[in-house]
Amino acid sequence: MRYQTQLKIMLAPFLIGLALLVALPAAASLFVAFLNYSPLRPTTFTWVGLEQFAKLKEDPLFWTALGNTLLYTAISVPLRMVGALGMALFLEKRRKGIGFYRSAAYVPTIIPEVAYALMWLWIFNPLFGPLSQILKAFGLQEQTLLLDPVGAKAAIITMGVWQIGEGIVILLAALRDISPDLYDAALVDGANWWARFRKLIMPLIAPTFLLLLFRTTIVTLQDNFTPALIVTTTDSGNPGGPYYATYFLPQKIYVDAFQDFQFSYGAAMIWVLYAIATITIFLQYITTRKWSTAAYD
Repeated sequence: MRYQTQLKIMLAPFLIGLALLVALPAAASLFVAFLNYSPLRPTTFTWVGLEQFAKLKEDPLFWTALGNTLLYTAISVPLRMVGALGMALFLEKRRKGIGFYRSAAYVPTIIPEVAYALMWLWIFNPLFGPLSQILKAFGLQEQTLLLDPVGAKAAIITMGVWQIGEGIVILLAALRDISPDLYDAALVDGANWWARFRKLIMPLIAPTFLLLLFRTTIVTLQDNFTPALIVTTTDSGNPGGPYYATYFLPQKIYVDAFQDFQFSYGAAMIWVLYAIATITIFLQYITTRKWSTAAYD
């Protein structure tokens, strides 16, 4: 009983913050999505039902942003998960300088998003960036990734994949919880590295891995906003260049809600994003539940 009381006290600040800063604004945005509300008309609350959601069907930029967001998520999430797991396996064993390597792997995660995006903007600069300078040193043509639609998408995905420090730390903790006796037993049985990974490591870290997969999916659906806004916004101020190749749904929501002051329309798109996240995570859960169960067989 005492333990449960202490647990509730420790969780209370987090749960209160979650309710006030996440749940309450989300519920308010759902209410706003059924109105025709704009801060330019603060006293006007016109109930329009599903009209804002119906307008999405006729908005070509919405479908462009949605397609870009789904493509970005479909590519970025597997790369992040594989990268985090691979780095965790590499950094799990103790070796000389391992503390430095672990810190270096985590550093990109704690850099502010704006500073991180500006650094990559400098790297991808076609004239003065280090990437172009290295290519020139080998007699190759300067890169123009940000000027090409496919290259710009690849650049934004690359920027996101580098921020896997939290995933590495979480998977490192899961790997450290595996008893060394289990590794020794597997070696005695003659299991090679792949057999140990498939039959021992993955089943034991599966709960942590799946929770990290769900979290990474949610984060990936929205963390493309700052990189795309800073790195690929054109000189004329048009976001998501070139040719809206990096125009993602968070950018679309920002432009319509906070530049055009269409709060209700932006709220409708927010709930579309919530729905996509929910459906994606549900499909992942169904798929990975079968995978994790099969791993024990």
